[in-house]
Amino acid sequence: IAKIKNHGKKVGISIKPKTPASAVIPYINDIDMVLVMTVEPGFGGQKFMSETMEKVTEIKEYATKIGKELDIEVDGGINDQTIKIASDAGANIFVLGTAFFKSEKPILADEILAKAN
Repeated sequence: IAKIKNHGKKVGISIKPKTPASAVIPYINDIDMVLVMTVEPGFGGQKFMSETMEKVTEIKEYATKIGKELDIEVDGGINDQTIKIASDAGANIFVLGTAFFKSEKPILADEILAKAN
C-alpha cells in the first residue's frame, strides 16, 4: 500500500463473496476503495448474491465510524433491480456488464444509475 501511495496512486482491495469484510477492515484507513464482488469472479451473467450486501454495509459503517472517505464498488449481477439494493447498502461505484452489453434491448446506463439514488 505504501509503495503504491508513494507513487501518487490510489489503492483498492477486492474481496470475493466468501471473504469476510473483516479481511479488509485493518486496511481501510490506508486505502481508497474496496471492491466487493457480488458474484464469484470468472464469467459474466451470474446471479447477484444479495448476502454480499452485509459486507458492503459493514465496510461502509466502519469507514463512516473512523471518518474515512471510502469508495465501495460492487461488481456482479448489477442491473436496474440490484443497483438500488447495493446503493442502499453503501456502495457508490457500480460495474454494469451483462445488464448493458448482453441485453436484447440494452438499458441505458444513466437509467440504471438513476435507480441507485
